[in-house]
Amino acid sequence: TRGDGERGEEITANVRTIASVPLRLQLADPPPWVEVRGEALIPDGTFAAINAERAERGDDLFANPRNACAGTLRQLDPRVVAARRLDFFAYTLHLPEGWSGEPAAPTSQWECLQWLSAVGFKVNPNAQLCPDLAAVEAFFARWDTGRRELPYATDGVVVKLDDLRLQADAGFTQKAPRWAIALKYPAEEAPSRLLRLSCQVGRTGVVTPVAEFEPVPLAGTTVSRATLHNADRLAELDLHAGDTVVVRKAGEIIPEVVRVLAELRPAGAQRLELPHACPECGSELVREEGEAATRCVNSSCPAILRGALRHWVSKGALDVDGLGSKLIEQLVERGLVRSIADLYRLDGALLASLERMGDTSAAKLVSALEASKRQPWHRQLYGLGIHHVGEVNAKALARSFGSAAELAHAASDTPELITAIHGIGAEIAESLQQWLATPANQQLLEQLEAVGFGLAWSESEREAALQSGDGSEAALAGQTFVLTGTLPSLSRSQAQALIEAAGGKVSGSVSKKTSYVVAGAEAGSKLAKAESLGVPVLDEAALQALLSADPPG
Repeated sequence: TRGDGERGEEITANVRTIASVPLRLQLADPPPWVEVRGEALIPDGTFAAINAERAERGDDLFANPRNACAGTLRQLDPRVVAARRLDFFAYTLHLPEGWSGEPAAPTSQWECLQWLSAVGFKVNPNAQLCPDLAAVEAFFARWDTGRRELPYATDGVVVKLDDLRLQADAGFTQKAPRWAIALKYPAEEAPSRLLRLSCQVGRTGVVTPVAEFEPVPLAGTTVSRATLHNADRLAELDLHAGDTVVVRKAGEIIPEVVRVLAELRPAGAQRLELPHACPECGSELVREEGEAATRCVNSSCPAILRGALRHWVSKGALDVDGLGSKLIEQLVERGLVRSIADLYRLDGALLASLERMGDTSAAKLVSALEASKRQPWHRQLYGLGIHHVGEVNAKALARSFGSAAELAHAASDTPELITAIHGIGAEIAESLQQWLATPANQQLLEQLEAVGFGLAWSESEREAALQSGDGSEAALAGQTFVLTGTLPSLSRSQAQALIEAAGGKVSGSVSKKTSYVVAGAEAGSKLAKAESLGVPVLDEAALQALLSADPPG
């Protein structure tokens, strides 16, 4: 699966049960590898049949095909997957550079779909090659109504540049391709009566108002709650007790309140506002000037602690398996955990005594917690939950500051070194400065070190950074590299890691903005394009020399 963009789940055995994914390509002389990306689905008719079978057995019914499909692909038993009769549409194709065979390597998205179909994959029969934007507009308009007749739900169409060379030139943003865009249809809306306004307190203390209303079916599921984001949105809606609200699913996924039908408001209804005290701990709430968020600033608030723990053990951070929300709630409610560091003072006997835990589960959790101490520094930094410091920013900061102590010193004495990092601005630097200067947070760092966290690079990570220049001064900051061919001693992933550790970026396509192309044996079209654009070409030795050179400035 695509997972978080770096790490997904291995589901090969399950995919082999999908009839529309061929076990063998219909090619006499196949390439050494083929990468096909696409989407699994459960058609509506199949979904109805599955739920009918479950009803006969007395099993709980699935809510909708999307969730049922996602859950099916994660099943441990491929026989269960096979019984649910999944389908698959192939969308994109990647072949080795320079491969020539039959059918010929495609040069366009449309040819990719023909190639995939020819070798045995199922592609969407409703795809269309549009000569211009007017044809795109007509296609979009036709399927606004036509999609109701499809055997699956869809909330829009995807438009892609056809020429693969133009796709390569357009490249990617941090999260998405620049050569494709999803055009969405207006979401289905439904009215419902407001039952109450509740509030949630997040891990950073932000208090979020939540509308709870009478359950209403929307886009395949029944919804009864929707976030109202903040006090400004609450005021904008002018929400009153007992109001009738119009609800929809943004992107067919996230419930939201669109508007209030004021003409249906009960007489004498009271206007609803955020409370002045934290609903969890009773502390006075604070809203700073210029901020939309209203916060609880009590670091001992149980809700903040629960959120901090959930974030710390999440996949992008310390990735601790077996520590879910229910168990976290137990640990906090019983006073067994008062900080992140307390997790590492729990023993198997204590954990085994908790609800839904046994000796085996407790032993696995203790082992998972111990293993999490070996997670790299940038994950530890992200796990601390510092405002504005996401996964990408944590990696950039960890490359430049090899430990919590170095980062704290820079935040207090030389913040300009922080803002000098590509992608890090004054807002992030100020947030770091405030967090690291808070006594409670300083105490947390000390506690984490006491239970075995280095809060720094390991020796091997530091050595790799030193080999790539200074590591803290980002020798290749602001430079973009493209890798092609086979290097003598470095794998592509090793070369990419060295470049990124030195502050550089690695792209999959060559353009005028590319700083260098690193070429090895059997380099293909990327090398030719670099030469045509005048982009400097390096071999492995030249790359190593660049990595070991003193950084500019």
